[in-house]
Amino acid sequence: MSKTFSGNQLVKALRRIGFVVDHQRGSHIFMHNLEKNITVIVPQHKEIKKGTLNSIIKKAGLSINDLKNLI
Repeated sequence: MSKTFSGNQLVKALRRIGFVVDHQRGSHIFMHNLEKNITVIVPQHKEIKKGTLNSIIKKAGLSINDLKNLI
C-alpha cells in the first residue's frame, strides 16, 4: 500500500457508499450505515495508520482498490 489516506478522505469515501456521520468525540468520527447496520470509527488525522485503515475498510466491506476508486 503506497498511498496514504487522511481521515477526511476516508469520511468522504464512506459517505459515497451510504455511511452517515453519527457523531464526533474529539478527533474520532463515528459513522453508521443504516442499511447494513455497521458502525465505523474514523480518526480525523492527517495520515491514517496502515492497521487502522485495514480494520476500517474490512469492517465497511471494502478493498484497497475500492477505496482508491472512491477517492
